[in-house]
Amino acid sequence: MNFLRRRLSDSSFVANLPNGYMMDLQRPDNSTSSPVSPAMERKHPQPPQPSHSSSTGTSIFSSISSAMKQTTQAAAGLIDHSTSPTPPVAQKPKILLVIDDAHTDWAKYFQGKKVNGEFDIRVEQAEFSELNLAAYVTGGCMVDMQVMRNGTKVVRSFKPDFVLIRQHAYSMALGEDFRGLIIGLQYGGIHTVNSLYSIYNFCSKPWVFSQLIKIFNSLGPEKFPLVEQTFFPSHKQMLTTPNFPVVVKLGHAHAGMGKVKVENQHDFRDMASIVAMAKTYATTEPFIDSKYDIRIQKIGSNYKAYMRTSISGNWKANTGSAMLEQIAMTERYRLWADACAEMFGGLDICAVKAVHSKDGKDYIIEVMDSSMPLIGEHVEEDRQLIADLVVSKMTQLVITAGSTPSPLRPWPPQVQPVSMKSQTGPQLGPLSQPRPPPQGGPRQPQASQPPRTNAPPQQRLSPQGQQPQSPQSTSPQQQRSPGSPQQVRSATGSSPVQASKAGMFPPQQPRPPAQGRAPNQPSPTETSKQQATPHPHLNKSQSLTNTFSISDSSQRGNANEDEAKAETIRNLRKSFASLFSD
Repeated sequence: MNFLRRRLSDSSFVANLPNGYMMDLQRPDNSTSSPVSPAMERKHPQPPQPSHSSSTGTSIFSSISSAMKQTTQAAAGLIDHSTSPTPPVAQKPKILLVIDDAHTDWAKYFQGKKVNGEFDIRVEQAEFSELNLAAYVTGGCMVDMQVMRNGTKVVRSFKPDFVLIRQHAYSMALGEDFRGLIIGLQYGGIHTVNSLYSIYNFCSKPWVFSQLIKIFNSLGPEKFPLVEQTFFPSHKQMLTTPNFPVVVKLGHAHAGMGKVKVENQHDFRDMASIVAMAKTYATTEPFIDSKYDIRIQKIGSNYKAYMRTSISGNWKANTGSAMLEQIAMTERYRLWADACAEMFGGLDICAVKAVHSKDGKDYIIEVMDSSMPLIGEHVEEDRQLIADLVVSKMTQLVITAGSTPSPLRPWPPQVQPVSMKSQTGPQLGPLSQPRPPPQGGPRQPQASQPPRTNAPPQQRLSPQGQQPQSPQSTSPQQQRSPGSPQQVRSATGSSPVQASKAGMFPPQQPRPPAQGRAPNQPSPTETSKQQATPHPHLNKSQSLTNTFSISDSSQRGNANEDEAKAETIRNLRKSFASLFSD
């Protein structure tokens, strides 16, 4: 008992214990009885020692027994590592920015809707003039919003996940050029309806009309009747036109702005001077004496056709009083909408405008994108269709993006390849071939080494003055065992290669290992020599440490907890018996 107290109080003994076995000294497990070795049972009862020494020894024994019990149960798979089910994590809502005027409250159309069935939608609504943003390469897009709500100025900053654009991004009117915001959203990688690529292309009506010309050339005038239009990049080319009256359109404008009806050549020259002052391009179209206007709109997969007749007598049907009614959706109108919806990579929301002349002919004059105004008696239905389209696009984005895993669907665990290598052990490969000795060293005949099968790779012979390199496929237990023969030999300084100096032959070359023996294993003679002169501090403490290292293969075979406890008690008894036998 006195010897055990001295060993337990020795600092080298505590240092050689595995990590974690001395962490529970202050909390002894009273429910677990400390094992007693047979040697202590044979001895007579000792007189009571001081309370401080007995409590210290009892606490150490209890901590060792508790640690061994936990280690044994963990190795046998008896401890249930499954934790209690965690409560569901509240999902962060997806932020939807709707760019539209304040007359339409888009929040009520998205109320109760979820993205992919798990994300709520938070709607932020503002006009282009009330927005500002900053876009970053890795940080996305930060939007600043300053709006007036019931006479109160509201300022917010957020990162939108999706944007619905219901306003024109560009007009030649003063202060209505918001193409910089479109570029910023594209820079930040924000997805929108319609796409930012198409919205930026719609910032120039002649550019959009060039796409209509391609469709006209593809389908022909019968299926796609496009109005004749002439483009002038500046006023210098506006000398004359073959037919009058004509409609002159200046630059890029909306809602009937920038359109003038010219009756004769003199008015046309006057119009050219106005184009020169505006410093922009212009287009001319032959004036069509229309009976009514036709509008075919497409929202997702929903189609509607409307007819608008002017009542005020104005040649612009969208100016003044007009009568609007819904008409039947024909295959001809559907073809127009589908053909225009394919431009610029696809338009989720679009509308085609045409004029029906008094002679019974149709002329397509324009196509609009997601900023088109909603008309007719089904405005609420159209807004709901737009909301459903946006939710479906956001859901598709969440499913297909996959950049950030959802907490409900985490990434599957990946197996580390390093741990696989440590479990496989040594493998035969190109490294098993012996390296030639250093220059000037004696060569060993290869014929004296018979071929070996299923043997570990040989130890590499290193240049003079260095230690021989062991193969990297050595098992982890050989690297971690403090009492291995290689480490004891290196500690005592008996390595023949270390004793050699640069430029001199070692006094004794290492002999090749015998057949069936690994190079890293010492011979029986060397083992007996090492056991004869052990390290003074690695004698009894090392035997206790080796007892603690329980192999996985022996413990995994135990089917129940009782056998694992019995095996642990037997190992502890053997360890303490070896301690007291000395």
